Amino acid sequence: MKELVEVIAKALVDHPDQVSVSEAENGKDTVLELAVAPSDMGKVIGKQGRIARAIRSVVKAAASREDKKAVLEIR
Repeated sequence: MKELVEVIAKALVDHPDQVSVSEAENGKDTVLELAVAPSDMGKVIGKQGRIARAIRSVVKAAASREDKKAVLEIR
């Protein structure tokens, strides 16, 4: 799942070398933390948070296929 978020984020930003994703698992729960350059934050969040919501939907769908729960935090 970490790779999925990384690929999506790198396709959206101007500085893909500054994209980092960390993953912490706790049983069935997974917390993914996405960090991007400050100038790219708007591109990842999108207007009214639409892109961020779409990324979170994809992550939740991928997690449900593995019987897990995933949360994406963008920093």
